[in-house]
Order: sequence, then structure tokens, then C-alpha cells
Amino acid sequence: MNAYIFPGQGAQFSGMGLDLYENSPEAQHLFEDANEILGFHITDIMFEGTAEALKQTKVTQPAIFLHSVILAKTLGDDFKPDMVAGHSLGEFSALVANGALTFEDGLKLVSQRALAMQKACEIKPSTMAAVLGLEDDIVERICKTTDGVVVAANYNCPGQLVISGEIEAINTACEALKAEGARRALVLPVGGAFHSPMMEPAREELAAAIENTTFNKPNCPIYQNVTASAIIDESEIKANLISQLTAPVRWTQSVQQMITDGASLFTEVGPGKVLQGLVKKINREAQTASATFQSEA
Repeated sequence: MNAYIFPGQGAQFSGMGLDLYENSPEAQHLFEDANEILGFHITDIMFEGTAEALKQTKVTQPAIFLHSVILAKTLGDDFKPDMVAGHSLGEFSALVANGALTFEDGLKLVSQRALAMQKACEIKPSTMAAVLGLEDDIVERICKTTDGVVVAANYNCPGQLVISGEIEAINTACEALKAEGARRALVLPVGGAFHSPMMEPAREELAAAIENTTFNKPNCPIYQNVTASAIIDESEIKANLISQLTAPVRWTQSVQQMITDGASLFTEVGPGKVLQGLVKKINREAQTASATFQSEA
């Protein structure tokens, strides 16, 4: 069975999507539509912008979404997913790819999500840290026993868990995790505590936008971050998408469940190969690939 997976924030690079724009009339049309929907020329930043310009949350999230979704659309008959999943932001790309959301509605929600998260980050300084080389339950225990807000946020693969919360609490937890034997506990260069209670203002704002958006019956199940299980019901998809901002990304568990349910090939759709690397660390036997654009020219 074919599983298509969609990356989240951090996969961006300058020049992303330019080959699609230059070689596919359909892609060019969608990129131009995106400029109209967003109200600014995101294509200029994607194709020619600096790494710094691409790092702005209001740019990064729509840019990765656009690259993934437009690449999926240019695959034509080759795109036949039996199941889809996305890492954090990538969940929105996956929902357009499986027909649950239209391109326009997906892009609008991603843009609103990015702006809401940016606002939440400005309320109180917060951050995230990558913890390598410890069992999940040890990391969870340290988070629970640390003063302040600090939670397990991204279960990326066995031995790689990202924690999220208040700066002081993250620093304290990192020291405790190193003392417990973590190979590394490294504060990440991110603007805020994503997938933690600190995103509650963003969750409330996004909830209203999601509730007012029409979701269609998807063509195949999506394995959502919050439940790590196959979801096909539109109301469940909406509820999980709202919960996602303050809940952990259960990527390890999602991939394991997809394999249990018959996934034989994981194809990453979007910039980079980060998710393929994680899939291989979750299950060495899993087959992975990158979606590749075939020029129409």
C-alpha cells in the first residue's frame, strides 16, 4: 500500500518550487492563485528570498504547504495514495492531497494558523529542545517533574523527542535530561513552544476558522498527529486538527500504525527528506522515496 507523507516547518529552502513554476502550467497557475489568496507575492520569497526571509512563520508555513500540495497535483495519475499523514503543518498538505480540503481553503487555514502561532509566540517567550538518546518515558517523567510549562511535543522516532515550553523550564529540563543520560538536549532555534499549552491562544483562534471551513469526505484515511490512527470522518478530522496545536505530534506512533495497516512504501511529498529519515529510524525495513516532478516541457 502507498503511504504519502508531508513535511512540516524546517524543510524550507531558497528556490523551492521554482522548477514546478517554470515547467508546469498547472503549477504556475496554482502559485499565482496563492499570491492572490495570501495578498503578497510568496513566490518571490520562495524562489529568490534569503533563508532569513523564508524563516518568518507567516512565510514558512504557506511556502512548505504550497510546495507539497502543488507537487502532489503535478504527479497526476502517479499520485494514488492508500493513506496519508503529515508532520505538524504537513497535516494540512495531506488533507488537501486526500481531498478533504480544497487548495484555497487549505492555504487560508495554513496562513491563519501561521499568524495565530506567531501571535501566541509573542505573548510569552518560549522555545523547544531536541532530546536524543533517551526512552520516551524518561523524557515524559522529567517534563512532569520540572517546574513551569514543559511537555513532550514531537515524538519523531525512537530516541528522538522534542520538548516544548517556557524558556526557563526547557533549560532546567535539558540539564536534568543530560543528567539522566541524554546524548544531547539541545535548545532549537524556533520562535515558540509549538505543540504545548502555550499555543492555547492560537488553538482558540484557529478553531473558529476550522469550524467555519467545509471539509469533504477524504479519498483515503489520514493518520493524524493527535491520535496516530486512521481517520476518515470529517468531524473527527476537524476536532483533531484543532487539538493539534496544543497536543504532541505522535509521528513515531503514526508511522508504526501505518506499517501495521499495510503501508509498504512511504513517499515524501515536499522539500527535503527529513521524514524519510525518520521513517527509516522507526522501521529499518520500511521502503521510502521522494515524490519527483516530471517536467511537462
